[in-house]
Amino acid sequence: MSDWLLQLGANPQARRLTKTLGLPLPLPQPLRRARGPWEERPLGDQTVVVGASPAAAAVRDSAVQALVRAGANALVAATAAPATPALIEFCAAYGRPLAPLDLGALSDGLRPQALVFDATGVASPGDLQSLYDFFHPLIPALSSNGRVVVLGRPPVAAPSAAASAAQAALEGFTRSLAKEIGKRGSTAQLCVVHEGAEARLEAVLRFLLSPRSAFVSGQPVVVDTRAASQVGTPPTVRVLDGKVALVTGAARGIGEATARLLAAEGAHVVCLDRPADAGAASQLARAIGGSVLLVDILQTDAAAAISQYFAEHFGGVDIVVHNAGITRDKTLGRMKPEAWADVIDVNLAAIARIDAALDEARPGGLLRAFGREVCLSSVAGLAGNVGQTNYAASKAGVAAYVRRRAIDLASRGITVNAVAPGFIETRMTAAIPLMIREAGRRLSALGQGGLPSDVGEVITFMASPGAVGVTGAVLRVCGGALIGA
Repeated sequence: MSDWLLQLGANPQARRLTKTLGLPLPLPQPLRRARGPWEERPLGDQTVVVGASPAAAAVRDSAVQALVRAGANALVAATAAPATPALIEFCAAYGRPLAPLDLGALSDGLRPQALVFDATGVASPGDLQSLYDFFHPLIPALSSNGRVVVLGRPPVAAPSAAASAAQAALEGFTRSLAKEIGKRGSTAQLCVVHEGAEARLEAVLRFLLSPRSAFVSGQPVVVDTRAASQVGTPPTVRVLDGKVALVTGAARGIGEATARLLAAEGAHVVCLDRPADAGAASQLARAIGGSVLLVDILQTDAAAAISQYFAEHFGGVDIVVHNAGITRDKTLGRMKPEAWADVIDVNLAAIARIDAALDEARPGGLLRAFGREVCLSSVAGLAGNVGQTNYAASKAGVAAYVRRRAIDLASRGITVNAVAPGFIETRMTAAIPLMIREAGRRLSALGQGGLPSDVGEVITFMASPGAVGVTGAVLRVCGGALIGA
C-alpha cells in the first residue's frame, strides 16, 4: 500500500514549494534504512557530537570508545569534563583523533549525524540545565535522519528523591525531543544504563545510532546486568552464525521479514506456519536456506510437535521468535465467544504452551544457554484500542509474560523481550478504512507507517549476542506514535 504523502515528501521540489508557501502540509521525511547484513563499522565516518553533564561523565568514555570502534568521528563538547589522556590515546590508535567542540562557536557547515549526551551525572532538577545547554545549539544542525541518544541511570537507584526526579525527567525530555525532530526523519532515545552494565552499552548504541532503528523513537531502553553473559567480545558481523532460530507465523509480513534478517546474519531459520500457508512458508525457507515446519498452533498437540521437531533435528534451539498472531476485532458487546477465545489462544496461550514444551523436553530445556526469545506485543496492548479488547488483552499479557520469564532464565544467559509494533504497512493495515489508515500513519512522530523489516531489525538486534544487557523489555516500534507513547 503506497503512502502518497511520503512519496510527495521524497520530491525535493515539492518539499521546497510546501515550505515556501507555508502550507500546513506535513510532508514526512523518507527514512534511511539499512540494507544487507550487519556491518563492522555501521557508523563509518559519521560525525557524532558527545556531551555530558558537568557533574559527572560516568558513561561518556565508554560511549566514545564504542562510537569510535563503530567507525564514527567523535567531537566532544567543551562544556563536559575534559577527555582523559587514556581516551585521547584510544581514539588516536583508531586513527580518529578526539576533537573538542565549542558549542558557542559552531561552524555553519557542521551537520552531525548523531548527538549523544551522558546525563548519568544529573542529580538535581538544576542539573537538567545541562540538557538545554548541549542540545539547544546542536539540534538545528542535526542532519535529516539523525540520531539522538541520552544516557541516564535508573531513577529508583538514585540517592535522593530530587535525584530520582531529575533522572526520570530524562524520559519526558527524550520523548518530547523525538516528536520535535521526527518530521526530519530523526529519532531520539533514552538509554538507562545500570551501574556495572557500561560494557553492555556498545551493542545498544551501535543499533540505536544506525539506520536499522529507523522506526524506533521516543523509547527508553534499559541496559542491565541481569542476564549472564558469555566470555569474550560479542561478534559485530554474522552475529548469528551457527544459531538455530524458530520463527512462528513466518510465511508473510513481519514473520517473513524477520526470518530473512535472521538468516542474513547466519542463522538457520525454521519457518513455522499453518499447513494452509505451506506454499509461502516453503518458498521462504528455500530462499533463505532454512527449513519449514507446518503446524497449526491452535491444535492441542502443536507445542509437543514443535518441541519434538527441534529435539530430533537440531538437539535444541537458540532463538525463538513468537510472531504468530491474529485479530478478531469487534466491540466487546458484539464480540462472539470464539473470536475472544481464538485471539487469546493464538496470541498469548500458545506462546506459554510452546515455551513450556521446550522447557520440559529435557532437563535444562531445549532453549540453549545464552539463547534469545522475542515475543510480539503491540501498542494496542499498551494503550488499548476500540474494538480490540481481546487483542489488547493478549498483547498486554505478552508484555507481562516476557518481564517475568526474563527473570526465570537470566541465570542461563537467556534474554526474553517483546516488541510492540505500531502502525506497520502490512496486508492487515491495508484493509483499514482510508481515513483511519491515514490517521494511524500521521500520528507517529515520523509522520508515516513502518515496514515489516523495521520490526524485524529490532527482533534481530534482540536476538544478537551483544544484546545481553536488554531483557524483560518491551520496545515499541511505532515511530514515536502519539497513541501509547
